[in-house]
Amino acid sequence: MRQNLHPQLYTEVTSKILEACFEVINELGAGFLESVYEKALLIALSQKGLDARSQVPIIVNFRGQNVGQFYADILVEGKIIVELKAISAITPEHKAQVINYLKSTQIEVGLLVNFGNPKLEFYRLHR
Repeated sequence: MRQNLHPQLYTEVTSKILEACFEVINELGAGFLESVYEKALLIALSQKGLDARSQVPIIVNFRGQNVGQFYADILVEGKIIVELKAISAITPEHKAQVINYLKSTQIEVGLLVNFGNPKLEFYRLHR
């Protein structure tokens, strides 16, 4: 039986991730490609002592069969998906993307982070 999810699951780790995101946007500013923010964030997360891997392949199953795969931008500590954007605004479709990633895995928490504006935009999502 699955335990009831608490909205504050992994609060300490997500706080460190967001701290690193703010460091990246404050140092680099807006206007770079997503890949630049991904590489910078990996450095900042590593310096905070977090295990972070980029472009992690994740298999999507349907009724017990592999129907495809996606790549998580960053997987932190094996338990939080970080989806990065460098766009003008987050849309409901971007949030749905992260929620679908969570549903297709055993991962329960995701962060959607947008570096596309001078002010960092982020959402903490869970399944």
